[in-house]
Amino acid sequence: MEDGSVTGEATTYPVSVKGVVIHDGRVLLLHNERDEWELPGGRIEPGESPEECVVREIAEETRLLVRANELLDAWTYHIDAVGRSVFIVTYGCTLVEDGAPVVSPEHDAAELFSPTDVATLRMPDGYKRSITTWFEMNAR
Repeated sequence: MEDGSVTGEATTYPVSVKGVVIHDGRVLLLHNERDEWELPGGRIEPGESPEECVVREIAEETRLLVRANELLDAWTYHIDAVGRSVFIVTYGCTLVEDGAPVVSPEHDAAELFSPTDVATLRMPDGYKRSITTWFEMNAR
């Protein structure tokens, strides 16, 4: 409408909170069933803060303990393979203690990638943007 108001039904999306975890100059990524690399994280639960969600999800998916830091980005991702969209929120995260990730049944691999490698991977551009932002923030 001309006055900026919106009519019609509201669009709702599930919310997924993801974490950019850097270890030794490389970012942790998980490989999913769609043959994509993705950031660890998952759906927010009722009553949970986004920061609590990302810490819980990373622990569930990798058994790594992290601290959620800065909010990096928020965007909507349409998953063609399943025909739905998800609202993605990304946080920069810091490992609380060193350790090797343990892959959960949700993924088939966990690997660390350099920023140069990330550019060549099959993954949503929003993840790449968040990874670049967190690397830049940590370089200061």
